[in-house]
Amino acid sequence: MMESIKGGVRLHLFIQPKSSKNEVIGPHNGELKIKITAPPIDGRANEGLIEFLSDHFDIPKRNVILVKGDTGRHKTVDLLGVDEERAKELLKLK
Repeated sequence: MMESIKGGVRLHLFIQPKSSKNEVIGPHNGELKIKITAPPIDGRANEGLIEFLSDHFDIPKRNVILVKGDTGRHKTVDLLGVDEERAKELLKLK
């Protein structure tokens, strides 16, 4: 679900596009489930995810890097400038 990397954290996500609102749902089959309002068309869900994570963690969009999962619901995202403790706190994980 989450691991420390040099300069930040790596999140393993399950994305649900076309939701009624952007929100972190919580653990889901070993990943972190996030709902995004954007549809999964022309990369809009990825853009919406990056924008949501940028706002949620209060970091620039350039610090949110989609590592894997361009076209699927299972994604790996690096957040630079966020430590594991802060990430757990903001994601309400124990």
